[in-house]
Amino acid sequence: MTIRFAAATTAASTHPVVRRVCTVRLSRPANDNPSADRNDKLLYEALRHFAQHGIAAARHAKGRAEEAFFAGDREAYEWWLSVCRQLDRRMARDCAAGIDSAEAADA
Repeated sequence: MTIRFAAATTAASTHPVVRRVCTVRLSRPANDNPSADRNDKLLYEALRHFAQHGIAAARHAKGRAEEAFFAGDREAYEWWLSVCRQLDRRMARDCAAGIDSAEAADA
């Protein structure tokens, strides 16, 4: 069995002609979440909630949001819905849609 070695090439170590032809630059990874939605306290609490409840954390947060809503505690509902949204946006959207339809049925 033969062993082959191919050293990694970078733009700095390649031939000048190759550097000229290769104009594609790889960009560094970046956070694509909008900075306006950034809330460090909420993120910290969502991660803490995930550490306590594991993979079921979003479902647990959704349950707490629903409990708070039906208990009439709008502030707690918004908080738990935000935690759920941090963990699973689709579940939070479905929860909010269900609550909105429940509010519409009551009106």
